[in-house]
Amino acid sequence: MAITGASNLVPAAQKQTLASAYLDFATAATDNTNWAQQYLPDLMEKEAEVFGNRTISGFLSQIGAEEAMSSDQVVWSEQGRLHISYKSCVVGSSGTSEVITIGKNVDGVDSIDTHAIRPGDMVLVADSNSTVKCFVISTAADTITVKPYLTGDLAANGIAESATGVSVLVYGSEYAKAAVGRNSANKPSFKSFSNKPIILKDKYEISGSDASQIGWVEVSGEEGQSGYLWYLKAEGDTRARFGDYLEMAMVESVKATGTVPAATQTGATGDIGGTEGLFSAIETRGNRTSGVTGINAATDLAEFDAMLAELDKNGAIEENMMFVNRSTALAIDDMLASMNSYGAGGTSYGVFDNSEDMALNLGFSGFRRGSYDFYKSDWKYLNDKSTRGIINDTDTVGAIRGVMIPAGVSSVYDQQLGKNLKRPFLHVRYRASQTESRRMKSWVTGSVGAVTSDLDAMEMHMLSERCLVVQGANNFFLMN
Repeated sequence: MAITGASNLVPAAQKQTLASAYLDFATAATDNTNWAQQYLPDLMEKEAEVFGNRTISGFLSQIGAEEAMSSDQVVWSEQGRLHISYKSCVVGSSGTSEVITIGKNVDGVDSIDTHAIRPGDMVLVADSNSTVKCFVISTAADTITVKPYLTGDLAANGIAESATGVSVLVYGSEYAKAAVGRNSANKPSFKSFSNKPIILKDKYEISGSDASQIGWVEVSGEEGQSGYLWYLKAEGDTRARFGDYLEMAMVESVKATGTVPAATQTGATGDIGGTEGLFSAIETRGNRTSGVTGINAATDLAEFDAMLAELDKNGAIEENMMFVNRSTALAIDDMLASMNSYGAGGTSYGVFDNSEDMALNLGFSGFRRGSYDFYKSDWKYLNDKSTRGIINDTDTVGAIRGVMIPAGVSSVYDQQLGKNLKRPFLHVRYRASQTESRRMKSWVTGSVGAVTSDLDAMEMHMLSERCLVVQGANNFFLMN
């Protein structure tokens, strides 16, 4: 007897020979196998885990921390640079003393309206041809008037009239005898940044009838669910996916620059505003490297040497962690292997007990270059074909090979607490109070279990309200 209508089988509460509890293999368009054939198939009752561990979360928990906050916004301040220097300056016409228009700050981001150079300062004025040491005679809002210490004007010392792209660095001051002291004082500079949390939600639902029945196929999942209860398996998968969304949102999100209406959401007030994620923060305030001469530069020390030069300009944090995709990880391994004198012609052995009889380790977990240590780790999020892996395959120009994040903590001023604190460069802030925590909130409604409504179903609701704080983004690298 053929059993039909079992493409969406209804699990039985007990192992009974009911029509609704059998799989019907005849439902597949290309499969002629069914339960009416003479030799019945051997049904394997355990679900096959063909994708291994399917979750990608864990990146932020390894390198950051989580802290509660009670406001709609988190605001923090970061120290400015200690020394005074400017770039993209413009030299005026030549003369006994020359006027230089101050361009941008040393990071090349903000144009200067009022600079911090004062009369009496000694400055280095440099372009691609020469460096001239000058004395500052007077200043205005966006200009300084300088006189070279050596004979002649700037042009006579190698910096042409109307030169652009000139850099200016204050290296001290000089005063004549009996001169009055400074006519103004410089206040410490700082930069203030802010981010806002976003609310993430998800829901799993199963009818009361289905929740009361048990399937015959043994299942297991990343959230620890196992056994024969299909709805527990599905609920656990929903929870695991939501956990991944919590991390993916902190990595990928951007702040909205226009109006993004939330009109389709019932009861919504206001518009969608977004939040600044890791990639967005590095693109806006950090460093980006796309390699040397357009290649996957992890195969060449030249990229790392260029990164060292930027690290020297930005804090010089010694230990840095790289989270990269598979191709970049292998390229780094090949690069380090090529440093071995035997790398091109074969494998060397005999050093550190690496005999010819032992398994050869062709991978590297880290290396030291100059005064910096780099530690390498694969980032599953960039490899998995159901997450960033599919985007990197589609948009090869904008593909992300990895990120480099400084280790340790930074000292910042917390405006809520009113004091300086040591915090990881990367951490998550979530909304919480003494009575309500929105870090990872879940609740059940419906008629299954403890009845909370007249809905004949179980609804599992999940919610979180959080944002990412990226401190010292000038020490981060995004590898494109």
